[in-house]
Amino acid sequence: MPLIKMKNRSMSQKAVALSMPDQTQRILGFGLLALALLVMQVVTAAARGAPETFADLVEKVSPAVVNITTMTKVATQIGPQGIVPEGSPFEDLFRDFTDRQGRPRSANALGSGFVISEDGYIVTNNHVIDGADEIMIEFFDGKELPATLVGRDKNVDIALLKVEAGGALPFVDFGDSDVARVGDWVMAMGNPLGQGFSVSAGIISARNRELSGAYDDFIQTDAAINRGNSGGPLFDMDGDVIGVNTAIMSPTGGSIGIGFSMASKVVEPVVKQLKEFGEVRRGWLGVNIGDVTQDMAQALGMDTPAGAIIRDVFDGPAKDAGLLSMDVILMFDGKDVGDAGALVRLVGAAPVGKTVKTVVLRDGKRQTIDVVLGKRPEPEDIASTSEAAPEPTADMVLGMAVGTLNDELREKYKIAKDVDGIVVLSVDADTNAAEKGMQEGDVITDAGQKPVRSVDDFQAQIDATAEAGRQSLLVLVRRDGQPRFVVLNVE
Repeated sequence: MPLIKMKNRSMSQKAVALSMPDQTQRILGFGLLALALLVMQVVTAAARGAPETFADLVEKVSPAVVNITTMTKVATQIGPQGIVPEGSPFEDLFRDFTDRQGRPRSANALGSGFVISEDGYIVTNNHVIDGADEIMIEFFDGKELPATLVGRDKNVDIALLKVEAGGALPFVDFGDSDVARVGDWVMAMGNPLGQGFSVSAGIISARNRELSGAYDDFIQTDAAINRGNSGGPLFDMDGDVIGVNTAIMSPTGGSIGIGFSMASKVVEPVVKQLKEFGEVRRGWLGVNIGDVTQDMAQALGMDTPAGAIIRDVFDGPAKDAGLLSMDVILMFDGKDVGDAGALVRLVGAAPVGKTVKTVVLRDGKRQTIDVVLGKRPEPEDIASTSEAAPEPTADMVLGMAVGTLNDELREKYKIAKDVDGIVVLSVDADTNAAEKGMQEGDVITDAGQKPVRSVDDFQAQIDATAEAGRQSLLVLVRRDGQPRFVVLNVE
């Protein structure tokens, strides 16, 4: 029945159309065609998400973007010295010349920044102002003001400056870089190559890039970024800052469409602490961690690799809370830990003194441990400690001759006093241990997430692994003082 009704209605419409004059039909047809084309254009633009122009956004945010010029006094003395004899008629002339040459010279550097509050706080890269004796801010309207350094954080290359403008300044807000997606439009502003205020646009090419820093979380973009753009803002289409332009990858020194902006989720908490304390007070867990590989995951009975596995536990919050070497940290402060880098960023963003629930995998089971975060100390102040080793024993295990550490073995293999475990005395070349790279002098400190202090401890973990139906055992090994994980076949 519905099909018949549709058919009848269609026939009726056709009859009406045939009764119209030809000219009227053509006008109606052109009108419908134009409407269809307009709808297609609107749908296509909406699907593409491409802005018709960036002009309105540029006009909105430009007053808050600044150029930064720094001046550094460099004391040098150029030219020959001591070649004019004392009493020479040219002595005074030569002295005047060398005095002028010996005076401090000014070295200039250029960068970018942006105002984040009406009372004159400005964000830029630390490398823009590092070592500067004077910092001058140029605003979009041409006004120039001197700036003072409030604080800096070399770890994420961020510095906070302050100017006294004598009135309210235009400013921009930080946006949420976590909601930014690959393919989203972005706009960069700054002072490329010292050419003054300049705008470039592109898309987010990648997320969560790491370059060299422990707290790196870069947004990669193809918006043109060049020298001088450092410290400038990367805007989303709402005019919020989702990144600070920091670095480029280029064989020529110029933009080839691979630029990196430190994500706002990293920068914003750093800026808040610089503003409040003049320094960054990062949370510290007190562990040395690594990624969980596929082999490690199988040895630990995990379905897929995830989390961060503990290599070392130092004197500090983790040790006080009871965390152990070979614990796999799966969640921290309610957030999943994807890998070691993710945990470093989560801990670094957490405030000192906070009690954080930390979920670890230990002996195949999840445990929740409360850790009170400390303040990150200087690297040289971090030291691991262990209990004293028992008397030596020796045996052949998994194709390796192993013995319990004693003073003689420590001296022979240059093993630190704070390292405990069993030492590898030799490795059979035709075994899985040799294939996995085990060497004489290696110290096995942990196996199967249990500390190893004797050959019996090691054998017990091998037996437990076999009884659990697993073929591989994860061991923590120290070589030349550095920890590494090895997955050994127990068959």
